[in-house]
Amino acid sequence: MLVIGVGHPDCGDDAAGCLVARRLRELGLRAIELSGEATTLMNAWEGEQEVIVVDATLTGATPGTIQIWDAAAAPLRRESLRCSTHGMGVAEAVELARALGRLPAHFRIYGIEGRKFEPGQTPSPEVTAAIEEAARRILEESGKCTSQD
Repeated sequence: MLVIGVGHPDCGDDAAGCLVARRLRELGLRAIELSGEATTLMNAWEGEQEVIVVDATLTGATPGTIQIWDAAAAPLRRESLRCSTHGMGVAEAVELARALGRLPAHFRIYGIEGRKFEPGQTPSPEVTAAIEEAARRILEESGKCTSQD
């Protein structure tokens, strides 16, 4: 399994994906951090069978809410992942990869709802809590988690 944390570490809640990836590396999972540019994302998951992308979202949900989409099963709605600072972000990368036949067989998106994305900000308390929860869920999915608390 490859985990890709997407975001900008110095833009408040947009750091969520990167911080989840860092936490997962500490726990022994293969996780990388990327800015979210579409072709860079597609190149990162090239040849992978199981991928999880973690990114901050801005859907109108309560900050800190974790949403999970099965990107291999159905097209993503662009509005679900609309806080990208790039013209083509995660949703566009997924749909372009789908059209080109370059989508991993098992592909999930973990979205962490944010509320502040200004440069120079730290993540909000709600997102900070969600980072730990998302890392726990992904670790559990990976099969590396035991039932110990």
